[in-house]
Amino acid sequence: MTGQTTTKIRVIVVDDQPLERAGNALILDSDDEIEVIEEAGNGVEAVAAVARTRPDIVLMDVRMPVMDGLAATRLIAEQHPKVRVIVLTTFDLDEYAFGSLQAGASAFLLKSTRPAALIEAVKTVASGSAVAAPRLTAKLIEHYLRPAQPQQHERPKDSDEVLNVLSPRERDIFSAIVRGLTNAEISDELVLAPSTIKSHINSIFAKLNLRDRVHAVILGYELGLTGSTET
Repeated sequence: MTGQTTTKIRVIVVDDQPLERAGNALILDSDDEIEVIEEAGNGVEAVAAVARTRPDIVLMDVRMPVMDGLAATRLIAEQHPKVRVIVLTTFDLDEYAFGSLQAGASAFLLKSTRPAALIEAVKTVASGSAVAAPRLTAKLIEHYLRPAQPQQHERPKDSDEVLNVLSPRERDIFSAIVRGLTNAEISDELVLAPSTIKSHINSIFAKLNLRDRVHAVILGYELGLTGSTET
């Protein structure tokens, strides 16, 4: 023992099914780096718990009474932008998965996710990284946002107007993010050091008021930028 105190990742687990909720809480609490600080049975309780405890991560079920997980995620993202939400869904490429991202979630996981993967996902999101592979996120957003864009988005966004706060290099990197490239791939494509890429990405997120990489991809599609990486 060195005497150093390690700050744990503070998590709220939200699910209307007591056994599911308790099971996920036990899984997460079993890890030395994670602490489940509270549980909630619906979205209203979740929003109140976040306001009271300010966790790092909320593990959020989607289908719940009183207030569902998507509505709760939207409120948490608006009121507590530093809190990250991971939504549990039944299928990885369905409307709930995309709806959770659109509402402000930083990741989605299948309810069938193995315990070790759930723990790793919480740690990954807490570190600011993406859980789903960038191309999977891009594919999901492309599938659900592109067909719906004319109906769902009353005010089309002008890419030049939105992106004029970025430098030319930052625009290149933003475009690469939208295409689903990882930091390493962006580094190779633009022949820049990984640390430089990371610095530019932090600047892009700050200038565009983006929560994370997922929401950068969503913005890219809202701006009509090409996101497909398939050949």
